[in-house]
Amino acid sequence: MASAKSNPGNYFEDFHIGRELVHATPLTVSEGDISLYRALTGSRHALYSAETFATANGYAAMPVDPLLGFHVVFGKTVPDISLNAVANLGYAEGQFLADIYPGDTLRAVSEVIGRKENSNGKTGVVWVRTTGLNQRDETVISYVRWVMVHKRDAASPAPEAVVPELLDAVPAGSLPARHAYAAWDDALAGSTHRFEDYEVGEKIDHVDGMTVEEAEHQTATRLYQNTAKVHFDAHAQKESRFGKRLIYGGVVISIARALSFNGLANAAEMIAINAGTHVGPLFAGDTIYAWSEVLDKAELLSESVGALRLRLVAVKDQSCETFPLRGEDGKYAPGVLLDFDYWAAIPRR
Repeated sequence: MASAKSNPGNYFEDFHIGRELVHATPLTVSEGDISLYRALTGSRHALYSAETFATANGYAAMPVDPLLGFHVVFGKTVPDISLNAVANLGYAEGQFLADIYPGDTLRAVSEVIGRKENSNGKTGVVWVRTTGLNQRDETVISYVRWVMVHKRDAASPAPEAVVPELLDAVPAGSLPARHAYAAWDDALAGSTHRFEDYEVGEKIDHVDGMTVEEAEHQTATRLYQNTAKVHFDAHAQKESRFGKRLIYGGVVISIARALSFNGLANAAEMIAINAGTHVGPLFAGDTIYAWSEVLDKAELLSESVGALRLRLVAVKDQSCETFPLRGEDGKYAPGVLLDFDYWAAIPRR
């Protein structure tokens, strides 16, 4: 029984260049959301754990972790962009442009900036630029993502391909730096390693692992109001290529980022996303491990704050001791889950 009142989601044919999508259900982020996010990811960064630490370093209160804000904004977009998706393929040009605090209300708007039908004629790739705004209509988050979406009718003609040109990385000169970390306490933050202690090319094994359970994944996805069928509907996924529910890729990002505390505790504030690829699937019962590589360094606020460009790699059910990423054929090695490139602010000496 079909209903004209229900939303079946958009298919590839529905994404026209320049189309604006105003996403439903603004969400007010609470202190409870922060605590639940910490419980689900194991995050230990001091800025998002202790209000005293945050306010001593220039914040108005304990802020919302930028990744929690990202997941909330992303979740708004799912019913309009990726309800009928095959896979979320990547991210670029992401910036965290304003602090988010408990009590702020987030909403999202997206613009279609690219589309290209795949050679199989059954799916296509859609590029969108999403803007997350607060209750004052200030942009707090902006990013591009591209997603593979089913066609409604495989016989429908292919549209003219439009593939946007995207930056390889957010330029260091445009990185936001809102706080000087004037009272940064290494002991309380959990590390003595600051900007000067990291070298380009250095790789850091974060050592710890975290097993993801079904209930945790479901709670996290519902926290973000992410309604993607591949994460929620086990019955619908029985006939999929995996035969079971997928763990939302944002869960992998957040847990890998939380694991990076061991080795990057002072690189607390994520300020930009340069690129990101969900390489392989994660399922309940799998264990995530992570390692990072320092790709670049940049000075931010005078002599007090710097930025590290970091590649965060997550793998499942294997040690990161040898830093596996690609095989001899150039393809990602088996078990690689995530290849994520971002900028993080870190205090200088």
